[in-house]
Amino acid sequence: MEISENGFIFSDKKELLDIEAIHHYLSTESYWAKNIPFETVKRSIENSLCFGIYKNQEQVGFARWVTDKATFAWLCDVYVEENYRGQGLSKKLMSFMIFHPDLQGLRRYQLATLDAHGLYEQFGFAAIENPERQMGIVIPNIYSEPK
Repeated sequence: MEISENGFIFSDKKELLDIEAIHHYLSTESYWAKNIPFETVKRSIENSLCFGIYKNQEQVGFARWVTDKATFAWLCDVYVEENYRGQGLSKKLMSFMIFHPDLQGLRRYQLATLDAHGLYEQFGFAAIENPERQMGIVIPNIYSEPK
C-alpha cells in the first residue's frame, strides 16, 4: 500500500525502509529507545507491520504495529524527523495506518506516549479504562544497562 501527497510518500513496503536511519533516530533521538542496538531494531522491523514516510527517497518518518492481525495491535516507534514536523505528517501517517487492511476488525489497539495524546485522541485513542486490570513488565533503561 502506498500513497503520495505533497511530495511525500507513505508506504507499508518494508523494502523501502532505511533501517540505518530508523536505528539512528531511535538510538540517539527518541526518549523511549536510547542506545537500542541495530540488531534489535532490525528484528523488530522484521516482525512488525511497518510504515515509512519518504521525501525524495529519504526516510523522514516511521511507525510500526506489533500485531497478531486478528485481535490486538500495539503502536510503537512513531516518529517524524524534526525538520519535517509541523506539516501534518504524523496525522497523515496515522490516517494511512489506522485504515490498513491488516488492522481492521481488531478488538484492541494500544500505545504508550509521553507527549502526543492530542494526535492519538483524534483517532479514537483514550486513556485505558480500568488501568488496575492492566499489567506489564517495563525495563526502561534496558539498552543503556551493561550486559
